[in-house]
Amino acid sequence: MSYQFDFGWLADYWPQILSGIGVTLRLTLVGGVLGVGLGVACAWARSLGPKGLRWPVSAYVEMIRNTPFLIQLFFIFFGLPGLGVQLDAMTAAYLAMILNLGAYACEIVRAGIEATPRGQFEAGASLAMSRIQTFRHVVLAPSLQRIWPALSSQVVIVMLGSAVVSQIAAQDLTFVANFIQSRNFRAFETYLVSTLVYLVLAVLLRQAMRLLGGAIFPRRRAA
Repeated sequence: MSYQFDFGWLADYWPQILSGIGVTLRLTLVGGVLGVGLGVACAWARSLGPKGLRWPVSAYVEMIRNTPFLIQLFFIFFGLPGLGVQLDAMTAAYLAMILNLGAYACEIVRAGIEATPRGQFEAGASLAMSRIQTFRHVVLAPSLQRIWPALSSQVVIVMLGSAVVSQIAAQDLTFVANFIQSRNFRAFETYLVSTLVYLVLAVLLRQAMRLLGGAIFPRRRAA
């Protein structure tokens, strides 16, 4: 007997699907903005910051980059309550995504900083700028421009990785897909739809990051 495809359930569950997409997008936006911000701060600390700050930042980066995201999420949601820190599912998901992206963004941004010619640092010093001012006004923008494609890809990876937050009952797209499948028992169709939605979100996010990069770092026209 051949398998009969049935997508009629979409008419009944589209509000839940849209809600799940909204949660995934909010996680990506908050995690992306704050995670990149944390990554920039950590990159400065590791490359140009005081020595006393470098080793704790390095320890954080290595710990996050060498442990699974799911374990990090479980530690925040299930582990921290043992220390008296109780977080709801969405707050734990936001925090896990920020910390995870922050560590990876740190290394990406640090690569851009270390590719900066030393003459730019010397130029900032000659203008009586502090190290932080030199970083902000002279080094940061060219560094971000160099690594923007890699940083954009990492944001997309984090968006796709957000699917695991359904394991702590954060009601993202994957949580909704699991819920729908448990009601309609159409696993193939349900997960096919969710896969296509993630694909579309990834393509749109990558395009949005490309446009954002073009707006922030406009290409100079040849003379």
